[in-house]
Amino acid sequence: MKHSSSLETDMSVPAGGDSATATDVPGPGGPPTRRVRRWARAGVAAQVVFTASWLLAAAWQGPRYSIFAHSISDMYAVTAPGAAFLIIVITVCGAATIWFTLRSLLPTLRSALGASSGGARRLAVAGSWLLALSIFGLGDLLTVTERLDCRLADPGCTAAMQTSNFGGKMDDFMSTTGLILFVIAGFLLAAAMKRAAGWQSLVRPTRWVMALMIVILLADGLGIGGLDGLFERLAALTGAAWIAFLAAAVSRRSRVTPAAS
Repeated sequence: MKHSSSLETDMSVPAGGDSATATDVPGPGGPPTRRVRRWARAGVAAQVVFTASWLLAAAWQGPRYSIFAHSISDMYAVTAPGAAFLIIVITVCGAATIWFTLRSLLPTLRSALGASSGGARRLAVAGSWLLALSIFGLGDLLTVTERLDCRLADPGCTAAMQTSNFGGKMDDFMSTTGLILFVIAGFLLAAAMKRAAGWQSLVRPTRWVMALMIVILLADGLGIGGLDGLFERLAALTGAAWIAFLAAAVSRRSRVTPAAS
């Protein structure tokens, strides 16, 4: 696969002894390059900024907007005030999450699994790609294409009107499919982590987070108490917190060794 080849190239040791540095030489914990750590830290930062952005944006939505009843997507609908702020921030955070997943998490986890764990390595690859394609990766990256036609806080706007345009249909599709991909990705990564040296401590927390996400999704789907906005925010916060936790773990597990002289 073309992508895998590029990852292996990034993880390789430079041929020239003089050009090798401590940031280029593989260590015992996996691909330890400075780039891997940098993108792991970017993954943490992206989740913090993503969460802060939708918390902050609620402040200028007007008195008719309710964080308990109305979704995050409403805040960057076609009729939403200051929608450009969320569109730009969430798009950048989605790109950073994808890059962390494929250029930091995946190579580090594959290296920890070793060449003999073919099945677990395939789980790591599948889980990483599904995470990149989930609502926190591709879903956020495509925010500009997922703009609802109106906000439920707007007079006369209905749920049917919101999804009458292309953006509304995209948002509806990604909100459901993207979250399902996220949960599947979590379980696949947990299965891979179980067989990776030094990663077993992440297995149980990951499974519990995915179980919690399923409960939140079911509660949201049932429309309990008209609290759609609250359940969506809980899902967004839970997912972002887990990705940040995972990125911090990757950063800790990335080690360097001095280059051979």
